[in-house]
Order: sequence, then C-alpha cells, then structure tokens
Amino acid sequence: MPSTRVAFAPAAPIALEASRLTIDYQGEGGTIRAVEAIDFAVDRGDRLVLLGPSGCGKSSILKAVAGFLQPSGGAIRVRERLVTGPGPDRIVVFQEFDQLLPWKTVVENVAFPLRVARKLPAAQARARAEAALGKVGLDHFIDAYPHTLSGGMKQRAAIARALASEPDILLMDEPFAALDALTRRRLQQDLLTLAQELHVTLLFVTHSIEEAVLIGTRLHLLSARPGRTIATFDTGALGLDEVGGAAFEDVVRKVHGLLFGCDEKRAHV
Repeated sequence: MPSTRVAFAPAAPIALEASRLTIDYQGEGGTIRAVEAIDFAVDRGDRLVLLGPSGCGKSSILKAVAGFLQPSGGAIRVRERLVTGPGPDRIVVFQEFDQLLPWKTVVENVAFPLRVARKLPAAQARARAEAALGKVGLDHFIDAYPHTLSGGMKQRAAIARALASEPDILLMDEPFAALDALTRRRLQQDLLTLAQELHVTLLFVTHSIEEAVLIGTRLHLLSARPGRTIATFDTGALGLDEVGGAAFEDVVRKVHGLLFGCDEKRAHV
C-alpha cells in the first residue's frame, strides 16, 4: 500500500518572545515590582501593542527588550537568541522630538548609525538613508537641519533612521503621543503602510485605546502595577477602514471595560 504524505504549513517564525518576564526597581523604600510574569510571543512581521495604565510597566518591558534594562526574572529572546544587552537587531523610536543630532542634516542623522553600528561606507550609508527618507516622505528635506522640521517631520526622520538600520524588531515608545490629532493620524497611517510593505516586526507602547487597536495585529492589555496580563486581543483585521465600525468599536469597548471596570480576570479574545 503506497504511503500518503501529508504536508503541513510551516509555523510562522517567532521574532520576539518573552517568558515569565519580571522587572523590579530599587526604590528608597525597597524593591518595587514593575512587571510580573509576563508572557508573549511575536511572529515575524506582526505588530504587538502594549496597553495599560500609567506605571504598569509598558516602557519597562520595551526597555528590557531593547537591552537597556536587565529583567529580575524570566527571559527575552529575539529570533531565539537570549537578549543580554542592546544590539543593532533592535532599534527604539521614542516620543521625544530631540532624538536627532541638531548639528547634522536629516540625511546625516539617518546615515550616522549605519556608519557607526553597521560600519557601512559613507556612500552606501547615505544611499540607504536617502531611500529610508523617501519611504517616510522626507526625500525633499534630506539636507534640512532638525530645527527647521515640524514635530511630525522629526518623528518621520526618527522612523526613517530606525528603518534604515533594518532591525529585526522596531520598538516604539509612544512615538505619536505629543503630536496633534491630524499629524498623529497621518503618521499612524504611514506606519501601517510601511509595516505592511516592509513586513516590519513591531513592539509598540501607547496609552491610547484606539491607537492600540488600530496599530496592532495583537494587543496585550496590562493591569496596574505590577503589570500583569489582563487580556490579549487579536486586532489584525481592524485597520483604518474599520475605525468607527461595529467590530472596531466593540474591541474598544471591551478594552475600556477591562481597564476601567477593575476586571482583573485573565481573558483571551
């Protein structure tokens, strides 16, 4: 009897994984636990958003993934490699507008880490920087200095600098929080377009429920300190076209209820 071979689709590669992640700080009164026993996994090309109240450890998790903060317990792995410190495989975009060196032009700012961290020749670094700036719509401002740019343009330049380094994981800590509503929505749309076109793996921190549902393919909801998992939501089907629609608003209501209804039960939606 001839054998029958069954083909299985390969599992999506895991780009980022945290297991039992716990983060403590040393305060004046002793040890303060910021995050307790968090687990998550992000497939390559997916976008995980961390959402929760102030002080729940969102930024602490992001800093630990970046390698800037040593966990007290558990482990973080990028492409199955244990994270023990910063590395060019993880690039951070912060909220602040002063991420750019004021004495360098926009293209020089984007090319600078390519020269230093990636050791690329000047011509190659500039070419990659110009290409990244084109992707974020700043191709006509490559020779401008940071002080001539608006807040939104500075964030575009910071995103271009991160993308030019071609990291395994792009880490974003409330990058649009200080922007006006219209600029924020434009950059959200641009980020989604870039993430889909370039297959970017993203870890994104925000205080905005709507932004979390919009940006993420997956939303990880955290409790007040110490941050623990309250719920996870699959939000990959909820993009800009769904904003205001029934499915989008249903998730927003559920998240709002969990955050403000004091429901600490673990859930998976």
